[in-house]
Amino acid sequence: MAISTYSELQSAMADFLNRSDLSSIIPTFISLGEARMNRDIRHWQMENRASTTIEGQYLLKPYDWVETIRFHLTGQDTSVISLLSSRAMADKRQSGSNIAGKPAYYAHSENQFEVFPTADGIYAAELLYYQKIPALADDATTNWLLSSYPDIYLYGSLLNSAPYLAEDGRAEVWARLYGEAVDKLNLNSQSAAYSGVGLTTKIRGLG
Repeated sequence: MAISTYSELQSAMADFLNRSDLSSIIPTFISLGEARMNRDIRHWQMENRASTTIEGQYLLKPYDWVETIRFHLTGQDTSVISLLSSRAMADKRQSGSNIAGKPAYYAHSENQFEVFPTADGIYAAELLYYQKIPALADDATTNWLLSSYPDIYLYGSLLNSAPYLAEDGRAEVWARLYGEAVDKLNLNSQSAAYSGVGLTTKIRGLG
């Protein structure tokens, strides 16, 4: 059976589970699988670039943000904004140096980025980040992951049926197949990121 759409994925799951009475819960299994995939997968097709401005102490994260790759100021003030832990950010603000200026650091604060120093003006910035895998739905029937790696979607979604059906034996098989497929996907993405990069030979001078 081909698995390239949301409805085909649901049908395949019903077949694998050998159940015809799970149509109302299978979409939940898929949603839970997508949450797992967003935690486990880091692929170049998840990369997104957002231009923004920093005007104060806090900046909202993109709604589909999963993980930051690079955060930097653009324009004449081009420079990297480096990640700090929440504790390190608090220490900086409490150290007596809590003054406004050009942002140089950021930390996570709920659904926002907190920057330090607090911006003393309007700074253009660019955020390169991993975005969530587009969720499947009745009106969004496919995405890049389902189209190219249906096995990840199938096994990652089936895993969530185990607690509901109390079938732990099959869950071990699905977990192994899912893990192997995700590892291969992430490895392929890393290889693609470095493809075409030649090796440079350094020749040590004589004398």
